[in-house]
Order: sequence, then structure tokens, then C-alpha cells
Amino acid sequence: MRHLALTTAVIAVALAAPLAAQNRIDGQSPDAPELAAYGPLPVGVRQLAFTNPDQVDIVAISPTGAPPAELPRYDRPLTVEMWYPAAEGATGDTSFKTLLRDGTTEVTLTGQAMRDAAPATVDAPLPLVLLSHGYPGNRFLMSHLAENLASKGYVVASIDHTDSTYDNQRAFASTLVNRSLDQLFVLDQMARMNTDAGSGMAGMIDAGNTALVGYSMGGYGAIVTAGGGVSDFALNFAPHGTLGIHKQGSETHEALPDPRIKTAVAIGPWGMQNGFWDAEGLAGIEIPMLFIAGSNDTVSQYETGVRAIWEGASSIDRALLTFDGGGHNTVAPIPAPVESFEAGVSGHYTDAVWDTVFMNNVGQHFVTAWFDLLLKGDTSKAAYLDLPPIGGDSYWKGFAEGTTAGLRYETLAPTPIPLPASVWMLALALGGIGALRLRRARTA
Repeated sequence: MRHLALTTAVIAVALAAPLAAQNRIDGQSPDAPELAAYGPLPVGVRQLAFTNPDQVDIVAISPTGAPPAELPRYDRPLTVEMWYPAAEGATGDTSFKTLLRDGTTEVTLTGQAMRDAAPATVDAPLPLVLLSHGYPGNRFLMSHLAENLASKGYVVASIDHTDSTYDNQRAFASTLVNRSLDQLFVLDQMARMNTDAGSGMAGMIDAGNTALVGYSMGGYGAIVTAGGGVSDFALNFAPHGTLGIHKQGSETHEALPDPRIKTAVAIGPWGMQNGFWDAEGLAGIEIPMLFIAGSNDTVSQYETGVRAIWEGASSIDRALLTFDGGGHNTVAPIPAPVESFEAGVSGHYTDAVWDTVFMNNVGQHFVTAWFDLLLKGDTSKAAYLDLPPIGGDSYWKGFAEGTTAGLRYETLAPTPIPLPASVWMLALALGGIGALRLRRARTA
């Protein structure tokens, strides 16, 4: 394991001020695994502004007293940052400004993506990846992953979730109700851009072949979007039954999962430790999922949180990548900007045990293999996911010797549903063993 004491980080920043001041998000550790490397494509990035009309205004609802006769509604604004393969020879500024965890300190980050660069000409539309940050967070928190994937032939849309950003952190219930709605609304907007000649991205975005990456509360949203309806107990966390739209078995939740989303990655997903899902809810997850967590996550918890979700998602193929000793900041956040130490918020980005750049690289490696296999059909990537469960002395494809200490990678297959022989025979006749997972029939 790569121990990174906070004092060591501060000393390193002081000794390398010119480099650190660049706040680079595209770092590659000397022992980074193979698939963490950037791809061959130049990357562009641009900002988008969407408005989801006529949404319930959770913030405007009093959590106490009698429920209002009519729920207040508003047009919900969403800012999205989009990374995409850029045209050869494109130019543009590779730095961008964002806010720190304190909601007031502005910093400049630097990567490889060129602002407003012309998009590449493609022979076929590219898979879409949606990124969903934590509470609070913002659309740049996982920008290291976004531009890395874009360099490999993906279009990536990262959402600023209203009421859940560093400078706009409001009622937690808004996050609970709106996460999945935001994710699916942005999916619709990206699909619309693909058919809009005026968008500049027409023909480039394959919204019908989408993956979702969620961190913390974004991971909560990813589980709900993937089919994991919340429990009765969870309804207590939002006023006047407003979270009921995501209740397991409700008509609204049955209609929520979108067949265009083929897989999801949940990093430190929040909720299980607070009773947000029961066995039925987790069994409702419909798509293959990769879970990533630190074994010392004190926010979402590990054994009773992330690992329990992974174990309970019994209807799907799923994997769990664990960083032993890692905390809630495992893999997802960008390396701590140098200004975050002075502002007193560096702990939002760093880990007490693992080096952030190495964690980011491991995440990039596994997410690349997972998406290339499931979205692009690249079967050569399966070997990167067929691993002994314990790192260290065992060989993991793509990793140099000795660089997997402290890592675990475990997989589980769907649990067969015990049914009478007559039902098994009928299922086989109607569509094979997969029909026994009882996934809801949908048309893309």
C-alpha cells in the first residue's frame, strides 16, 4: 500500500511549487497499471446548460407540518461538462477554473482536454458515460476519469447536481429525490444533441449505449437508476412522501430504469448503512455493476454499506474492487489542489493510506476494461477482469509485479431463482436462463 501522510503531501507541495501549482488532474504514477494510460485521441471539453422543466421543488417544501395541498414545482437547471474526442490538430486552453470544497475558493486545474475544441469526425457514434458526483461535489470532481475515457473513444457528460454542489449545498432530500431524475434527464439531452445538427455533436453520441458512474450520493443515484428501489424506511428521509417515486415496487420506480444504460460503476455508494435498500430492492438492480470502495470508508461504510450492496445485488453479474485501508475518497476525487491545504479542505480529496494519483490510475484501469468489454464489446479486456481475488503475490494482468498489494477484486454471478421445474422449462422456451432473472420487459 502507498502510505501518504498529510505532512508528506504538504512537504512535497512546498518542494515542487511550480508543478503543484498547476493542479494537474492527468497524473500517471510510475507504477500505474496498463489501462490507466491515456488513449491516442486528443480531447475536447465544453460546458452545457440544460433545464428540466416542471420538477418538484423539494427545497421549497417544509419538512414539518401538514403536507401542502399541491407540491411546489420549478424548472430545474443543470450544468453539464462534456468531454469528447477532438479533431486532429485542434487547439484550446487546457486549464479550467472550479471551486474547492469550501464553496468559495476558486482554483485552476490543468489537464489535457482543450476547451471548446472541434469534435473529431467519427465513423459511428461513441458510447456515452454519465458522471454523477457526491454531496457536495461538482462536475469537475472526477474530471481525471472523464478526460481519460474521452481519449479512448467515449463521450463523457458530468453533471452539476443542483442543490448538491459546493456553492449550492441545500436540502439533502433534494439529492435523494433528484439524483436519478437528473441522470436520466441528462441522458435524454445527450440523445437529443446527437440528432441536432446545431449541437455540433450530431452523429457522435450513442446514447443507446450508455454507462453511469456515480460517487457517494452519485453512487446512490446509480443504484436507484439501475433498478434498486428504496425501502419503506428510506421514505422517512424526504418530506411528505416525495421519495416514494423511487420505492421498490412502485409504478414510478418500475418505469425508471432505462434500457439505454447498459452498466454502472458505483464508487463508495451511500445509503445501505442507513437502511435504504432491503433484499428485494437490491435484487431489482438490472444491469452489470462494478463497485469500488475503501475498506475503511467511514461515510458509506464498507461491510454494512458498499460490500452489503454488492452481495445483495443478486440478479446481476457484479464485481467489487477494494482498497484495503482506503477511506471514502477512494478513486473518485481529483488530486488535492494545492490551495486546498491552505483552505483546510484537503481532506476532501486525499486518503490517509493511498496515494490519490495511484488510486485514480487504478480506477481508470478497471473502468476502462469494464466499459471496453461491456460497451464496446472488446473481449480482449475480459482478461483484465479475470483475476485472483487477492492482490500482492498473485499476478493481475496489466499490473507490474508488487503493485497490487492491498487490492482485492471479487466477483459474483447472479443467484438462480428457485422455481418449479415446469417454470424452468417455460423460461427456457421463452428466452433462456436469462429470463429467470425476472427483469422487466423493456424496449430500447
